[in-house]
Amino acid sequence: MRMRAEHSTLLIIDIQEKLFPAIADSAALAAHAGWLLQVAQRIGVPVLLTEQYSKGLGPTIAALRTAVDEECIIEKLHFSAVSEGQLLAHVAPERSQFVVAGSEAHVCVLQTVLDLLALGHAVFVVEEAVASRHASDKALALARMQHAGAHIVSREMVAFEWLEKAGNELFRAISREFIR
Repeated sequence: MRMRAEHSTLLIIDIQEKLFPAIADSAALAAHAGWLLQVAQRIGVPVLLTEQYSKGLGPTIAALRTAVDEECIIEKLHFSAVSEGQLLAHVAPERSQFVVAGSEAHVCVLQTVLDLLALGHAVFVVEEAVASRHASDKALALARMQHAGAHIVSREMVAFEWLEKAGNELFRAISREFIR
């Protein structure tokens, strides 16, 4: 199964100010999630951000938050972004694929991915764009998500599958700006 731009939504889960410093390699997480967000926006893939109890964990980090409209940010209390019903209300029916980034991999990302899979969605977890406080938790979460049916992918896999072909201006622009 390939990722298709016209069927995808980029979901960035809970990369929030107060938890961010405790995340292993948080700078890389922010850079990779930001890269995906920019590529998605250039290609026309909708982007949604979630915030877990923002009163306690703060808002999404500014580098991501300022790149999207306020209506693209979903507040939640459940660890799974699916549980409260708001996530899928923001997604068009033809958008059956979710490309997922965020933190923490073993909590909110994992539970969201498991719920999306249970509902029959195709889920692609971007390995370098998910993180936890501890690397071992991330590794266990990735293994569990993959075992449950999620596809573990790289950010370049996402970009090239969304682009589908070379030889057009969009490919040249993405290649120039993002593929190094």
